[in-house]
Amino acid sequence: MKLSARNQFPGTVTKIAEGAVNGIVTIDVNGAPVTATISMAAIRELGLEPGKKAYAVIKATEVMVGKGKHLPLSARNQFPGKVIGVEKGAVNSIVRIDVLGGNTVSATISNNAVEELGLKAGDDALAVIKATSVMVGVDE
Repeated sequence: MKLSARNQFPGTVTKIAEGAVNGIVTIDVNGAPVTATISMAAIRELGLEPGKKAYAVIKATEVMVGKGKHLPLSARNQFPGKVIGVEKGAVNSIVRIDVLGGNTVSATISNNAVEELGLKAGDDALAVIKATSVMVGVDE
């Protein structure tokens, strides 16, 4: 599986909550649950079930960044960690946060946001990802 998305985390499906149209899939990534909301058709087509190996895939542009360890938000996926790097571009920056048992989440956020939050290497940070922004992949 080759994708352009920066954040690709291998794990194991631990739970599926089925709905009429969409389901909620939970993937264990190094002991951290990553929640994805995907269609029931996709769940069937991918053959997802508890115990199956799967990837949680998140585009860097879908990751929000907060300062600290927890924020009162409706987003299901909130991963505390430490900023390990900020790469500034002309308009946006790529912020890398060490989370999920040693994995790195990359977030693309505006330079203004980096400055407003005062983000720098070593800061406590929170990677926030809505469940609807998590794609699920499997090996063929």
